[in-house]
Amino acid sequence: MNRTAEKKEKTPKSWANTGNYLKRYWQLYALLALPMIYLVVFKYAPMVYIQIAFKKYSIVKSIWTQPLAKNFGFEYFIKAFSNNDFRYALKNTIVLNLLDLFFGFPAPILFALILNELCFKKFKRVVQTIAYMPHFLSWVIIYSLALQLLAPNAGLVNMVIKKMGFEAIPFLNDAFHWVGTYISFGVWQNFGWGSIVYLAAIAGINPELYEAASVDGAGRFRKIWHITLPGIKPTIVILLIMNLGNILGGGFDRPFAFQNNLVMKVADVIATYVYRVGIKGLQFSLTTAVGLFQSVVGVFFLLMANWISRKMGERGIW
Repeated sequence: MNRTAEKKEKTPKSWANTGNYLKRYWQLYALLALPMIYLVVFKYAPMVYIQIAFKKYSIVKSIWTQPLAKNFGFEYFIKAFSNNDFRYALKNTIVLNLLDLFFGFPAPILFALILNELCFKKFKRVVQTIAYMPHFLSWVIIYSLALQLLAPNAGLVNMVIKKMGFEAIPFLNDAFHWVGTYISFGVWQNFGWGSIVYLAAIAGINPELYEAASVDGAGRFRKIWHITLPGIKPTIVILLIMNLGNILGGGFDRPFAFQNNLVMKVADVIATYVYRVGIKGLQFSLTTAVGLFQSVVGVFFLLMANWISRKMGERGIW
């Protein structure tokens, strides 16, 4: 009875404290309301239409009155996995994203470590600015640059190669060379911008650690290995987890801009497959099923990567 009475006495006080807290910081919650409304309207409300993947969708009928597809609603999932083009697109998406992860993920880390070691601040700022600039170029512009540089006959690089007495390299027309070109331009566009996060993490490391290491006679590489890398390790783990969650994702504009009929076997990814077969072919149920499959697999990889990181002693995302 005494415990119950204590709880009843504490309840009004807790409500009063909550009210006072909200009165004091209501501006913060008002600002928070705007992104929350955006998320609800544009992210969560459209999730209702996920059911298109399980129904025989018709653009002229309400989604709520449309009949369930065959095989208990999984007709379009079966249709997608039995399609050779989708299997090629799935394989290409995984391969290209893994290559992006293997070559693209360490690049901003290395760049941030190099910038951190530069002594001349003006030169450092110039290098940073030049490295950030490609991030603001669209993939259409970047492909135009690639075409001017790497075209088989009129490209500047191949013209130089021919002048040296060698044969032109089909950077954009051969499957093997196209993959290398695609990954290289992806790394070039993103490594400068991606280094911002790591530079911020490095700036948060206690300078006294470097001073103590200098007193002990440690050189630059020792400081990087024993101080800088352990200091940014949590940031590296979090970004790696987020990248693994996007292993079946990837944007539409980059592969669409770079692909051509000669390299479609390696250039067609899920995003371009959805555009070509679903949107242009008006197969909305099929493309919704493919998109739902992408999302589920992406969440699975995200959860697995987070679980592994926590088992290894890292904090993870949550």
